[in-house]
Amino acid sequence: MKKNYNRSISLRCVVCGSADHFEYNDDKTYVKCTLCNREYLGGQEELQEMNEAMITEEVESIKEEVSKDVAKELTEMFKQAFRGNKHIKFR
Repeated sequence: MKKNYNRSISLRCVVCGSADHFEYNDDKTYVKCTLCNREYLGGQEELQEMNEAMITEEVESIKEEVSKDVAKELTEMFKQAFRGNKHIKFR
């Protein structure tokens, strides 16, 4: 099973969709998209809130991937544990 399910999620401008044209002040309390000039006066927190659906979707994708990997790993463990027992079938 994988040991690392880390992902990097690029926040996107809610107006133009750009992920590469942000300008921040030092403490990230102000963000501006330099492509469309959209200003996020709430800074990084506002930008994250605006991207919440995308973040949630990625988290759900990771959960699904982990669940599949765990199920696969458990199936393999049970196959090895019951190898030789012909009364148990695994798909």
